[in-house]
Amino acid sequence: MSAPPLGYLTSAGERAAAIVPLTWFVLAVSVIVGMVVAVLLLAAIVHPRGRALPTAIVAGDDHGLAWIKWGLVLSALPLIVTLVWTMAALGRVAGPPRSPALVLDVTPRQYWWEVRYDARDPADRFVTANEIHIATGARVLVRLHGGDVIHSFWVPQLSGKTDAIPGQTNLTWLAADVPGRYRGQCAEFCGLEHAKMAFEVVAEPPAAFERWRRAQLQTAPPPSSDAAQRGARVFQSHCASCHAVRGARAAGSTAPDLTHLMSRRLIAAGTLPNTRGSLAGWVRAPQTSKPGALMPDQQLTGQQLGDMLAYLVTLK
Repeated sequence: MSAPPLGYLTSAGERAAAIVPLTWFVLAVSVIVGMVVAVLLLAAIVHPRGRALPTAIVAGDDHGLAWIKWGLVLSALPLIVTLVWTMAALGRVAGPPRSPALVLDVTPRQYWWEVRYDARDPADRFVTANEIHIATGARVLVRLHGGDVIHSFWVPQLSGKTDAIPGQTNLTWLAADVPGRYRGQCAEFCGLEHAKMAFEVVAEPPAAFERWRRAQLQTAPPPSSDAAQRGARVFQSHCASCHAVRGARAAGSTAPDLTHLMSRRLIAAGTLPNTRGSLAGWVRAPQTSKPGALMPDQQLTGQQLGDMLAYLVTLK
């Protein structure tokens, strides 16, 4: 399943389905208004200089005002329709679902997304980053927590925008009707790498989602090869203060949890494909790919980098 572009003119879930028709209507009205204004401007430009333009306001001349009256009426109609339609759409999408099938605690940070899967049993809770998996047909409650500055959670094909504000918890929800990968994006300017702060929502059938969930509950396996063992030690000295790997001596909380790093399609919050080459470049010099990211350049030697990769590829 390849991720579609960040499109807002199609929907794949009930919440977005209430918004997309309104978006098309507003877009059509905007295009028509733009064309009318362009035609009037063109007419004004090419109008012969020797002829006087019709006077809009002439004392005692009601005919001169007629076109203004009709213009006001024609302008008011789409505005009224837009207002009523907007209120109706907000009524359909407002408020979280009463009995969500899944509850997520999402904390956006400069410039990545922390995703915690809540559950009644603490043993069923886990943390991931930048990739959200949900089951098709299920309503998912998303509790947004402000991590540092104001961010905005937006998956246009599944849900509208909701801000994440430090000091408060905002609620939103999403649902997907069909399997697929749906790109999300921070929609509130949050700093230098705002444009590269993306994530993916992976909607899959309930059975596939359950398999993924159970796999995420597993801890990382111990490194078996000599290179991976050396890489684990390099990871401990360079990365463990920020990143977490469950099952290893790494419990950082200021950067993405890497327990199942290789199960993700993208790295660096949607910036790079999760290939060995991209991973090597990102580990050694993240500022080259994402200037302004809080992850510093690691300046590893070739041997250290190779060992680190040997360890990271075991985190599945």
